[in-house]
Formats: sequence, C-alpha cells, structure tokens
Amino acid sequence: MEMHQIRYFLAVSRTLNFTRAAEECNVAQPSLTRAIKQLEAELGGDLFRRERPAAQLTELGMRMHPLLKQCYEAAAGARSLATSFKGGKVGTLRIAIADAVDIALLIPHLNQLKRMFNTLEFKLLRGNSKDIGEYLKKGEAELGIAVEIDRDWDRLDSWPLFTERFQLVVNRCHSLAGKQQVELEELQHQQLLSRGYCEYAGRLGTALRAGDIDIGGSHDVSCEHDLIKLLEADIGIAIMPCSASTPETLRRAEVEGLDVKRTVQLYGVAGRERTAVGAAVMKMLRGADWNAFAQRPEVPTKDAKPPLSIIAA
Repeated sequence: MEMHQIRYFLAVSRTLNFTRAAEECNVAQPSLTRAIKQLEAELGGDLFRRERPAAQLTELGMRMHPLLKQCYEAAAGARSLATSFKGGKVGTLRIAIADAVDIALLIPHLNQLKRMFNTLEFKLLRGNSKDIGEYLKKGEAELGIAVEIDRDWDRLDSWPLFTERFQLVVNRCHSLAGKQQVELEELQHQQLLSRGYCEYAGRLGTALRAGDIDIGGSHDVSCEHDLIKLLEADIGIAIMPCSASTPETLRRAEVEGLDVKRTVQLYGVAGRERTAVGAAVMKMLRGADWNAFAQRPEVPTKDAKPPLSIIAA
C-alpha cells in the first residue's frame, strides 16, 4: 500500500464524504476513489459503504482505521524527524568513554551542544579500552575517549587531547592530608586502593614496586564511584590521574619520585561519515584548553630524587 492511499482513507473516514475528502487532500475525486479502491483490493474487502448522504465505515474499515492511522502518523513523524536532522535542528551523539576517564571532561561540551541543536539526544557507552574499540568498530559509537586502544584495526584514527600526571588522593582526616607533596617512602605502610579498571594500574604497580612499595595487599576496586566512597570512608589511599573528579572530603598531593603519566585521546573511525553533532564534538574536544583538568600546580621541592618515569601515549 502507498502512503497517499492511507491519507485518502483517513480523510474519507474523517469527513465521511468522498467529495470533501478529495478537496481536503487537494486531489480530483476520481483519483481519490481509485486509490481507495486499490487499497480495498489489497486488503481484501470494502472499507466504506458508499451511501448517501454520507459514506460509512464497514467493519473492516473500522478495524483497519486505528492501524492505518498509526502507520500514517509514524511515517509522518519519520519524515519530520528526517527533516529536522537534515536541517540541523536535532542531533544525536553516540560516544564511548573508558571507565578510567572522568565524564566531567565532556560536560562543558555537552552544554555547548545543547545551545547548537534544538534537540540533543546522546548515547553514552562505558567500558575498558577494548570495549571502546569494539563500540567504534561496530558503529555503536561515533567517537571514543580513552587512553589506549589496541591498534589491531587499521581504521582507527586518534588525536591526543592532553597528558596528565597521577597524584595521591586521601581522606581529609588522613595523616597525609595536610601535605602538598609526599615521598614514596611515606606510602610504604599505607593501605592502597588499586584502580583495577584503569589501563595504567599495571604501570603504577610497577613504579610503586620500584620504589619499594609493597602493593601485594592492596584492595582492587572496579569502578570510580566505589573508589571515591572508600576514600571518603578512609578505608585507604589511592593514586589517581589529575583529571579525576574528587569531592571536598578528599585531599590531593604530589608524590615525589613518581612520574607516571598518561595521555587521554580522542578516537574515531577513518573514512566513516560523521554526523553534524559528531563533527562538532570532535572540533570542540580537539580545540579545548585542558589545563583545568590536567595541569594542577606542582609543588617545587629541594633535593628531589630522580623520578621513576613511565610515559605512554
């Protein structure tokens, strides 16, 4: 069946008059009558009883009316939505963010997008770096934000956003809370909360062991929310990236001799057409000033020991 046939059927159902329905649809009455007869032939029965002074819906017509009305309204809605997308009034963002990357990095740009598009819909996906790569590969996400993704797929494009250090984070009542900088040795008898969801957990463990820090008894935490709650309960201490959001109940400090850095990157798929929203987000992220997230002031120290350096892009 054709959409114009359904439109003519609905017009006759509303007016119960073929002539008025034809005028309403801006079509000649013979054309409208012929289209409805074709629809009746396809459905296998009469939809109207042609009576005077008004046509009447048959039993088949009454049963088909709500279904055909729903079909027509859905098609009209689809056309309207397509027009809105084409005109840039509606935007959809599908983005995947690694578990170890703070969503706060994206919030200012989402606020900008809200001003650019009348209606903004977004789908936020979470997972480890491997998951982010799969989301991009399968087309479930248009863009990804992560630290490292296995480059076994040659269509992945990447753009570094910022490089950041790792810092000590403790409860404000902790014995180390009053210091702006601590030495590795001061962490030797502390209970460490390990960010197992972070791709840099292994590198941090290596650096800490090189500084004679026993991490064998550390607590393994599987998400940032739980880590924050444990820190607020003063269950242990954590080594976190500068960009990670922390509440006022926690304190940060530089760790002298620990120079582990990570680079947060934006990922996309080479050769795949981007939506208007995707292109806008990419431009925003690549042109953003990330100092507020990544460059907390470092505390100068005297007689600093050579750092244990681990830097990866």
